Amino acid sequence: MIIYGLQKLSLLDYPGKTACTVFTGGCNFRCPYCHNASLVVGLDEIEPIDTEEFFAFLNKRKNILDGVCVTGGEPLLQPDIEDFITRIKNIGYSVKLDTNGSYPEKLRSLSEKGLVDYVAMDIKNSPEKYSLTIGTDKVDFSKINESVSFLLNSDVDYEFRTTVVKEFHSRQDFEAIGEWIKGAKRYFIQSFIDSGDILNGAFTSRNRNELEEFRNIVLPFVKETQIRGV
Repeated sequence: MIIYGLQKLSLLDYPGKTACTVFTGGCNFRCPYCHNASLVVGLDEIEPIDTEEFFAFLNKRKNILDGVCVTGGEPLLQPDIEDFITRIKNIGYSVKLDTNGSYPEKLRSLSEKGLVDYVAMDIKNSPEKYSLTIGTDKVDFSKINESVSFLLNSDVDYEFRTTVVKEFHSRQDFEAIGEWIKGAKRYFIQSFIDSGDILNGAFTSRNRNELEEFRNIVLPFVKETQIRGV
């Protein structure tokens, strides 16, 4: 497992828990507005963190941290992700997994083995605009849909979330998203923030009133729809 970043303390990334966040590298998406571009296309310029140093850190923080967020990039690209999460769980931590949903078999396997306690899956856009939004037509959308269906019908705790970019998202998209994830446990609409590490181009945030409008569109489908990041 190659680790490309570690946030040692987060009170926001894992709902209800004090956690650290570990960043894997590489992604099969090329979302133009990606805010972690260096983890997608700039890995040669990042010095990896030694895996054993990371686990030494976890052992020292057992009485301080409750959980570990595993994010990226796309963590499920990693061939040894199961072994990595198993080691985290064996220390006694809860695990939150961030994923784009394109590896439903791995998501299902990790969940059914009890290795993942919480999943945050990105819903990039309405199905019709998925390829445009993720910057590639090489991803099988049926895999994304399979992950959505799995989470809707599984026992693992989860959230769906969409980062809203003015250039990509309209009210019609949220009507389609609401229909798609109808009955979900929770859905977050989050504002795009320019991190300074954007993959390709300049993009615009929606204002609070616009995000509230999108929330009201989804509410009939997902009762726990919230705005995050504004």
